[in-house]
Amino acid sequence: MKVLIYSEGLKYIYMSGLGRAIKHQMKALELNNIDYTCDPKDSYDIIHINTTGLNSYRLAKKAKKQGKKVVYHAHSTEEDFKNSFVFSTALSPLFKKWIILLYNTADHIVTPTPYSKKLLESYGISIPISSVSNGINLDSFKNNQAHAELFRKKYGFSKTDKIVLAVGLYFERKGILDFVELAKRMPEYQFVWCGYTNPLLIPRKIKRVLNNHPDNVHFLGYLEGDMIKGAFSATDVFVMLSYEETEGIVVLEALASKQNVIVRDIDVYNPWLVDKINCYKATNNNEFEAIIKRIIHKEADDLTGSGYQIVQERSLLKIGKELKSVYTSLLGNKNDN
Repeated sequence: MKVLIYSEGLKYIYMSGLGRAIKHQMKALELNNIDYTCDPKDSYDIIHINTTGLNSYRLAKKAKKQGKKVVYHAHSTEEDFKNSFVFSTALSPLFKKWIILLYNTADHIVTPTPYSKKLLESYGISIPISSVSNGINLDSFKNNQAHAELFRKKYGFSKTDKIVLAVGLYFERKGILDFVELAKRMPEYQFVWCGYTNPLLIPRKIKRVLNNHPDNVHFLGYLEGDMIKGAFSATDVFVMLSYEETEGIVVLEALASKQNVIVRDIDVYNPWLVDKINCYKATNNNEFEAIIKRIIHKEADDLTGSGYQIVQERSLLKIGKELKSVYTSLLGNKNDN
């Protein structure tokens, strides 16, 4: 069994959660000794497609004609396309029609959560769908005080600064406007946003916030390696303000770093994240503000241990086993090993 992991325009998406999800797939296959290639010119038995461009569609159709099996990884839905790029909300109905066409080229669909699976089924897609987490590389994300000190030193934070962290693209959907509002309410804390989006794709109202925000808001751009690990380790609380996700890899990274995590109470986190058990949940800025203060003042229970158990269940070794199960079911008894 050999799998083609296909991702169109990877150089443009590597700084996104999708880019990390694709890297996770490759690592998960390696950990399970599954032979794979990223070159469409190589021989393969199954194509595993991650992107929604025209070339992805053409390659899926070509593979089907050649009698090969097609797995489509449904990272995108109409719901999480809205309120992102310029004109995304207006274009979302067309995007929905397009991804339905794409996903219907598959023999099997993989999507990160039961929530995203439910959305796809609501589109009328009848192809078998498996919910498989994007997973987390537990070796890469650990609480590391040396990295934390480097992060604070590089960006000018003192040892006593209280830092609230968010990670994501500059999308309204990601809650960036709420992030700045919370910073205005709590000027005694530092608010750090890590992530980057091409300025040409950013709506005007988000650009205004990026160019004019309180002094305690710090947009650090895309961080990787030791610096992003340091950000997770150095900060006092991680907030995920997003209104819509198919999973949220940054949440897994924060949990793996044994960070205190607050997420918006939306359906994608059910049933795997439970309020006051392995994370905290909030529905509006008043609730986010109250929980942030409780965590920073150590008035809230420390849930980092139970949060870490969640990501242990989503290790890349386990995710690879789940993907292998999908592949072998498509091939039947042929090329099982």
